[in-house]
Parts: sequence; C-alpha cells; structure tokens
Amino acid sequence: MPTSMPKPSSKPSSRAARRKPLIYGAGVVVAAALFGYVSYRATAPDAHGPGSSSSVVSGVTADPDEGVYPELAKLARRDAGDKLALGRADAPVVLIEYADFKCGYCGKFARDTEPALVKKYVDNGTLRIEWRNFPIFGAESEAAARASWAAGQQGRFWEFHRAAYAEGVKEKGFGKDRLKALAAEAGVPDLDRFVREADGPAAAAAVSEDQEQGYGIGATSTPSFLINGRPIAGAQPAQTFIQAIEQAADRAENLGHAGQDSKDPASPKPGSASPEPGSASPGPGSASAQGSAK
Repeated sequence: MPTSMPKPSSKPSSRAARRKPLIYGAGVVVAAALFGYVSYRATAPDAHGPGSSSSVVSGVTADPDEGVYPELAKLARRDAGDKLALGRADAPVVLIEYADFKCGYCGKFARDTEPALVKKYVDNGTLRIEWRNFPIFGAESEAAARASWAAGQQGRFWEFHRAAYAEGVKEKGFGKDRLKALAAEAGVPDLDRFVREADGPAAAAAVSEDQEQGYGIGATSTPSFLINGRPIAGAQPAQTFIQAIEQAADRAENLGHAGQDSKDPASPKPGSASPEPGSASPGPGSASAQGSAK
C-alpha cells in the first residue's frame, strides 16, 4: 500500500531548514537509504502492477535477520508510563509507528490492520506498539499531533486516535474546535486542561522529539514503522506485519528483546510478572478495551 508524502514547498519551513540527521550508528545510514527506497517503491506507478510484491515494497523477506538494524531496535523506549503506547514494556516485539493524523494511509492502517494486530499479539503479551507523532502535512497535522499528546495526558490517547482516524474525519480538518470535539468524543474528562496542554510547550516539545527522531532515521513519508529494528514503509497488507512480528518474536527468543543486548538470563520473560502501571493500556481492538476499539 502506498505511503503518504508531503507536497513539495517552494519555501521550506524553519523546522525543515534546521532539521539534521540523528546519529544512532552506522547501520542507520543503510536503514535511512532503505526507508527512502521502500517509500519510492510504495509510491511508484508500477508498485501494484504485474509482478509487484509486497515483500519488495516493505523490505520483509523470508530471512528473519535480513533488513534488521540493532541500532534502530534501540529506539524502543519501553517506558511503562508511556501514555502513547500499548502493551507490556517487556514484550519481545516492539512496533514503532511514525504517523500523521492527516495521512489517509495511516488511517487505513489504524482501521483495517492495527486492531487485528492488537487482538492477536498485544493482548497475549507478544507485541508492544509505540506511537510517534510524525506530522508532515502542515499546521493542522502539528495541531492534531499536539492534541493527541494532550489527550494522552488524561489517559485517552488511543480513544482520540480512534476518533481522529475514523472514516471521513480528516476531510473535516483539524481546527481547534474540531480537535476539542474529537477530545470530547474520546472521553477526555477535562477539556479545558486539554486545550491548555495542546497549546503548551510540553506538547510542542514531545511532538518535536518524535518528529526529529523520524527524520533522523530517514523516514520521509507516512506511515513508517520499525519492528524490532526492521523498517517497513506504508500501510502494507496485514500479512506483511504478521510475518515481521512473528519473525521478530522468534528472533527475540535467541537474541533478547528490542532495545536490549543479547539475552540476559535475569531479564523477565513476557507474562512472568504483572505489568507496571501504564504498561498495558487498552487499545484498538483489545479484548479488554472499553470503547477503544477502532
């Protein structure tokens, strides 16, 4: 499935002008090139023509080690208090998603693919999903990203995520009144606080950190993903994500969890201890979620 890419501008923004690649290790240079390649392939005219293959577009192959970059695996935060994450902090597989609320393909992934992944892998402790705000479509993208962060501060990020990605919502725009209405729909309890925090410096800083990380690893379109250090670009078919997650889970049994070094016998195994507060917030498609399924 194609990715969404920002339209070229004749006058680069100040943010774009000062953007610099981040340094995570030599492998990131290769990964950045891969992201660029798969983004091109995902949007090429013949991407879905005769002889096309989702494995070519996504970079997922039958070899579980091919296309995996340990430096990128270390970007998994595994913060049990992360309000923009789903699943156990010690899950063997971490999927990091860089996405924009104005991106149609991000919405397609959110509605058509993610709920099934949550039900199949997050609920049983295999997968953790970490969201990164990656606004690339201008001021409304930025505003929606900050609003999502503010909703998360009151424990309603995934409900806001569901509301913002509902069919037809992005076409109505993300002005202040619309964002407040979406927050109300998501059940954010204190809307005055939501408005203050969405416009505040903490939201701006959090979104900027996510955005700069995405650009730093070479992501130029949305949605872009890392699965235990394996880059995938675009709202690929569900089977592409299933294959990557299962390969990563098998690999983690021998090499340790994403963001960790080789297996540490002292490290807790998934499901061996109760999750810490905030480590398994109900999310889209979750059997235990109350009103958060997309």
